[in-house]
Parts: sequence; structure tokens; C-alpha cells
Amino acid sequence: MKIWFTADCHFGHFNIINYTNRPFKNVEHMNFELIRRWNKVVAKDDLIYHVGDFAYKGQTQAKEIEKLLNGKIVHLEGNHDSNNGVKTLIVYAKMRFGGKNIWVEHIPPAIGDFPLETDMILCGHVHNLWKHTFIEDIPVINVGVDVWDYQPVSINSILKYYESVKK
Repeated sequence: MKIWFTADCHFGHFNIINYTNRPFKNVEHMNFELIRRWNKVVAKDDLIYHVGDFAYKGQTQAKEIEKLLNGKIVHLEGNHDSNNGVKTLIVYAKMRFGGKNIWVEHIPPAIGDFPLETDMILCGHVHNLWKHTFIEDIPVINVGVDVWDYQPVSINSILKYYESVKK
């Protein structure tokens, strides 16, 4: 079993194509490609954390798309998830992988809004604005599809990326 992260799929959201300059012809093409790329890397038994903004409105569509995706999905709440019908259990999470304390939430937190012992922060919400930034000396890594070739990223890849950007 592998562990994956992603965010900001925005299944069914036509305007996101223009907003983030996604390379898709229309919303159907985007949905198809996001599902295809997800299933290309994520196996049926893998665990995947979707860090907010899974789908845009339409409860039936979100539930149907979720059935097409590989892996057991744990949804963290995004700012567009209140009415899309997916089961969101988590607003933020404190995790430990590769000896690193990781804080995970959709919107990048402000200084002081995460535990002191945090080594890195994973977020979504910022789409293609940046792949990483820093809050003081703590790397904040965007796990959104817009900066990871429109597919989930493994925890191993995140840890390697962290090593390449940490101060």
C-alpha cells in the first residue's frame, strides 16, 4: 500500500479550467483526464488524502466520480466542499512520515496556526500560484493537481521534494 496526496481536483467545475489555465477542452475532458491520471498512479489498495475541493457542487456527480477512483480516499475539507456530497471527516491533520512532522490542511495556515514541532505543511487551495513557499523557515508544499501534472503525488515524492527545498 502506498500513500498519496492531492488537492483541488474541482471535478465538474468548468470555470476552473480558465481560472488555472488547465489544458483541457471542456469539463468532461478535464474529469476524464483527472480520473485517468489518478488511476494510472494510485492502486486499488492505496490510501489517498484529498486535501480539499474535490468537486464543484452536484452531490450525485461527486459521489459517482469518487466510485471511479482507485484507492481509499480520506477527504480533508476545502472551501468548496460544503455542498458536493463527499464525506469529509477532517478539517486538518497532524501526521508523521519519514521522521517528519507534517501539518495538512486545505488553505495554507497563518503563522502560529499549526503545531510548533511542524517540519512541513501540505496544502491545496493555491492552485498554480506556487509549488512551495515558506512560513518562516517551514516549507509549505502545494499538493494540488495543478502543480503535479494533474495527478496525485506520493508521500515518498513529497519527502524528496521537501529535502530539495528546505532551508
